[in-house]
Amino acid sequence: MTTRISERYTRERFEKAAGKIMAIVRAAPSVEDARRALFAHVSDEYYARFSETSHSFGSRLYIVRDCARAWRSMLTPISDQGVGFSNIRALWDLARGSARPDLGPGFYAEMTHLALGLEGKAMPLHSEAAEHPVTLSGREAALVRSDELDRLWGHVEELMSRYGDGLGKEERRRRAGRRRRILKALGATAAQFADWRWQVAHIARTAEELGRMVTLRPSEREAIRKAVDGRLPFGVTPYYASLLDDDAEEGRDRALREQVIPPPDYVNRMLQHRGDRECAFDFMLERDTSPIDLVTRRYPAIAILKPYNTCPQICVYCQRNWEIDEAMAPGAMASAADIDAALDFIARRPALREILVTGGDPLGMADEPLLGILGRLAAIPHIEVIRIGTRTPVTVPMRITPGLAAALGRLRDPGRREVCVVTHIEHPYEITPDLVAAVNRLKRQGISVLNQLVYSFFVSRRFEAAKLRMMLRRSGIDPYYTFMAKGKEETNAYRVPLARLLQEQKEEARLLPGSRRTDEVVYNVPGLGKNYLRAMQHRDLLAILPDGARVYDFHPWEKGIVDQASYMGHDIPILEYLSRLEEIGENPDDYESIWYYY
Repeated sequence: MTTRISERYTRERFEKAAGKIMAIVRAAPSVEDARRALFAHVSDEYYARFSETSHSFGSRLYIVRDCARAWRSMLTPISDQGVGFSNIRALWDLARGSARPDLGPGFYAEMTHLALGLEGKAMPLHSEAAEHPVTLSGREAALVRSDELDRLWGHVEELMSRYGDGLGKEERRRRAGRRRRILKALGATAAQFADWRWQVAHIARTAEELGRMVTLRPSEREAIRKAVDGRLPFGVTPYYASLLDDDAEEGRDRALREQVIPPPDYVNRMLQHRGDRECAFDFMLERDTSPIDLVTRRYPAIAILKPYNTCPQICVYCQRNWEIDEAMAPGAMASAADIDAALDFIARRPALREILVTGGDPLGMADEPLLGILGRLAAIPHIEVIRIGTRTPVTVPMRITPGLAAALGRLRDPGRREVCVVTHIEHPYEITPDLVAAVNRLKRQGISVLNQLVYSFFVSRRFEAAKLRMMLRRSGIDPYYTFMAKGKEETNAYRVPLARLLQEQKEEARLLPGSRRTDEVVYNVPGLGKNYLRAMQHRDLLAILPDGARVYDFHPWEKGIVDQASYMGHDIPILEYLSRLEEIGENPDDYESIWYYY
């Protein structure tokens, strides 16, 4: 019988793997002496490995480097002080046989891999066979290399083929049947279904309404009912409902369902903070970065304008879940006075060169008020780019009418002002002929379309996001940002360890053609903005907590420009993440190198 991954990591296994480390700590006369001795040992191990000239360690040499960096950062007194937990004290207690019931399998897993990695015993990031270069040159070497690349890409395609997409023949056939049943259930015609105004007039707002269009599990019905009874935002358009499968247990539409059907923990946490949602859930501290109502500003040359505070469809993990009351809520349009004041604020600040119009979803507005606001922005001389943040290409693509696309195109003034649309496509299953047609209407008007992917648990399997990137470019959409899911406690079910995102970028996205991997991976720091994740100099690992969660110190983007405090964020334990993957049928061993990304 195969041992579950959560059962592999014990105190005994850690102490065996970390024999040298535990001997050093055990021999020290005090905790502080142990700290200094272990710090010196880490440095000596690093120096010894990088002093060898045989290169026998291959890629494991770089794991030694990264583990040594992590150890040194975790062993500093300032890390203990900032986190409120001491890794050296935990090791001290373990070395003396003291009981530490607070330390769980996640902690032992992390420390086991840190010990193995430091000593060059970690699993390499690729096969040993690939570490030894072929002793060929010229055309002969090129042909051998080309054959290797063919085999590698064959493996990539095999893995990506596990995930369906909305352009496949079988998916289109299945969804055509789903659409016919929805039309019958709602007593509608195909022409009505293709009208965005009909779509928003028939948003499913209760479990009963969605159940008329979608086969729901009992647990899903209960979660929706509890959310609606608690006055939490919920809504699904008939179009998006047509993308959900009747056989949910097959898991093809898992990522789509999880975006709109709130998990129980989310509902419970939201209801606990019914009266203080802004303080509890305003993760990005917009209350501290909004110089005037409707405007958020975190960077010198760009600001956010939020004139419309609702959407045609509600995403459970929305950054602004504390602001939105319901889908297409009456009164969501800001007052004329507030819009005037916000536009005047923008007009009086020539440093602002780009405005992101978002909300809510601004394309939930009718054409007249939307184009009125955009036209006033375009009339401000120093505004060079108008960016529209919208999910309507995914949730109600018929909103992008030929008339709207043409009107947006007329706002462009090449060489002086650009207009672009930034959308949020989360999974290949959301890319449909309707979405592609909507994007094409925009592209024909010279409007670029960019995608921001929230790297949630439900799109984090091996090569799942890579499949999405491949399909985005085929559909005329540029990958723009990949966001690490925000550290909002109510959306913990969606979060993924930072190490998995780094692993995905290195081992999966890097294999794609260059135009398919143009996205920048970032973590949004509350009150400050985007912290780039590709380079290690943007953060430090401070500690491994008893449950295995890593604590990072994220450096502000202004570092090197102005003096600004950093942000300390708690990650999702890697072992917890791998256990969840195992529960949905993934082999955790396929993700083994995740432990060595910091």
